Amino acid sequence: MVLILSASCSAGERYSKPGPVNLTSDGRRWVQQTLKKLSLEEKVGQMINVRYFTDFQNFESDSYRQFRDQMKKYHVGSVTLTVHVEAGFLLKNPPLEVASIANQLQRDSKLPLLLAADFERGLFSRVSSVPAFPDAMAFGATGNPRYAERFGAIAADEARAVGVHWDFFPVADVNSNPDNPIINTRSFGEEPNQVGALVAAFIHGARAHGMLTTAKHFPGHGDTATDSHLGVAKVEGDLPRLEGVELPPFKQAIRAGVDSVMVAHVSAPALDPDPNTVATVSKKVVTGLLRDELGFKNVIITDAMEMRGLTSLYPAGRGTPMARAAVDAVKAGDDVLLWPTDVDGAVSGIVSAVRSGEIAESRIDASVRRILEMKASLGLHKARLVDLSQVPYVVSRQEDMQFAQQVADEAVTLVRDNGPVLPLSRFRPPATEGEIFQPAMKPTAKTLVIVITESVHGATGRGFEAAFKARRADATFYYVDNTLAPLLAPEILQSVKDAEKVVVAAYVVPTAAKQVMVNGKLANSVSLEQQATGELLGHVLQAAAAKTVVIAMGNPYVGESFPDIQAYMCTYSNASSSELSAVKVLFGELKPIGKLPVTLPGLAPRGRPVL
Repeated sequence: MVLILSASCSAGERYSKPGPVNLTSDGRRWVQQTLKKLSLEEKVGQMINVRYFTDFQNFESDSYRQFRDQMKKYHVGSVTLTVHVEAGFLLKNPPLEVASIANQLQRDSKLPLLLAADFERGLFSRVSSVPAFPDAMAFGATGNPRYAERFGAIAADEARAVGVHWDFFPVADVNSNPDNPIINTRSFGEEPNQVGALVAAFIHGARAHGMLTTAKHFPGHGDTATDSHLGVAKVEGDLPRLEGVELPPFKQAIRAGVDSVMVAHVSAPALDPDPNTVATVSKKVVTGLLRDELGFKNVIITDAMEMRGLTSLYPAGRGTPMARAAVDAVKAGDDVLLWPTDVDGAVSGIVSAVRSGEIAESRIDASVRRILEMKASLGLHKARLVDLSQVPYVVSRQEDMQFAQQVADEAVTLVRDNGPVLPLSRFRPPATEGEIFQPAMKPTAKTLVIVITESVHGATGRGFEAAFKARRADATFYYVDNTLAPLLAPEILQSVKDAEKVVVAAYVVPTAAKQVMVNGKLANSVSLEQQATGELLGHVLQAAAAKTVVIAMGNPYVGESFPDIQAYMCTYSNASSSELSAVKVLFGELKPIGKLPVTLPGLAPRGRPVL
C-alpha cells in the first residue's frame, strides 16, 4: 500500500500557521463558549490522553476505524503520537506520514485535538530522516543555554510542521544518582542551577515558535534507583534536600512559562508520608506543593497511568482499578490523565464520582478550561490541519542538521587520556587507477573495535562503524551483547593481545522498563557491572588497558565500574551525530571540549576533566 500524501483540505478546512504560544481575547471567548456547551462526559473526555502509533494504517481499515470510534465515543481531548518498539529498536516513520496521520486524527475529532509526543531529542526521538540531536545531557556538557534555546525553536518548528503541538520535554530532573536506571542522560546534569537554566532556555525557544512544553517528572525523579515503569521509585531526600536540589529546575520552568508539568509515580515521604500513595495521586504534592506553594497555574498531567509505579497501588479485585486511580488523580489536582489502561473505567469512574458528589463539577471545569486554553493558545480553534506541501521545506533543514552535529561535537568529553592511544592514525588503501569503486580492505590486527550493545540484531553501532572505516578501512569490528560475549570472549581477547590499539564503544542507554540478567536474576540497571559484556570489558582492560580507549555512547557512569580505564570518552548519547563526533575525536579531527555535567565516582568530578 502507498500512503496518499496529497490529501487536500475539504471545504472550510484551513491550515494552521504556528506563531508564539499566546492566548488572545478571541481564544478566551472560544474557551468560555465551548466549555458551556460540553456535557459532563465530554468534559471528562477532554482530560483523557490516549496514544496512537504512527506506523501506516489505511484510514478505512478496521484498526483505524476502531481507534477513531473510541476517540469519538470518549470525546478524547489529546492524543500522543508514538511508535512501536521491536527488539529494543524504535520503528520510526517519515515526517510526511506522521503529518498525514495528524491531519486525519484532527478531521475525525469534534473538537481540535492536542497532539503530543515524547520529542526529548526533537523529532529524532520518534520520526525518521530528521536532525539527530543528542540527549539532554550532551547539552549539559556544552554548558550553553543558547544551544538549548535554539534546539527548542527547531524542535517546535519541526513538530508543528508535522502536526504535533505538545512536547513532553524538557526533563527537569537533576540526575544526582549515578545508579538511576531511567533518567540518566535524559537529564541535563546534576547541578540544579545549570539544569534549570537549560530547562528554561528550551522552554523559551519552543514557546516562541509555537510549541507547548512540559517540565517532568515532578517533584523530581533524578535521585532514584528504580524505574517507575517497573515499580514505585522513592525520593529519599528531606525537605531541605528537595528545596535545594529537586525543585529549583521546576521553579525556573514555571518562571519561564512552561505550559504543563508532568507528575511522576514516585514516593516522596518528605512531601507525603502516606506509604500507599505516589506523587501522581497525592493532593499534598499536586495541589498543595505544585499548585498552591509554587503557584503553577497551567496544565498538570500525570505520567503514563499504565506504569507499575502507579498500577501496583491499585491491584485488581478491589473494584475497577483504573477508575479508582483516575478518581484519585483528579482529586489530587491532575488535569490530564496520560494513557489510562482502561479508558472506559477512567471516564466512567470520574463521571460517577462527579454525579455522586465525590468530585465537584467545578473541579472538572477548571481542568477543562486549562486544556481548552492550551488549544486556543495555539490557534487550533481557528485551524487545526498542517500543510503537507510545507513539510519538506521546514523539516530537516540543512542548517538544523549541522547544528545537531555541532552540539554533539561540542559535547564530547575526554575524561581520561593516558597519551599513547589517541589519536588513531588514518589508513585507506591506495586507489587503483581507473577504478571507480574502492575495494574492501581485509581486516588486520592493527586496530580492533569492540561494540557493546543490548542486541547485536539491529542498527546500533553501524553508523559508528561506517564513519570509523571511512578513516581506518582495515579495522576489525566485533559486536557483542550479553548472549554473545561469553561465546566470543576467547577470540576477542586473543585479538586484543594481537592488536596495536583497541577501541571499545559501549552503547548503554536508559530504556523504559529495561531489565537485564545480573547474577542469574533480572535487575533494573544501566550499568555493565556483573553482566557478561561488563565481564568481557574487564578482561580487555586487564589485558590491554594501556592501548585501549573506552567510549561511553550513552550512560557516562559506565566507566566507574572499571578503574583500569586509562583512556575514557563520553558522548552522552547514541545518536548518529554523537557516533560521528566520537570518531572525529578518535582520529584527531576534533578537539574534545565538553565538560562533565555529572560527577563520575572514582573517575572524575563534575566540570572540565583535568587530563
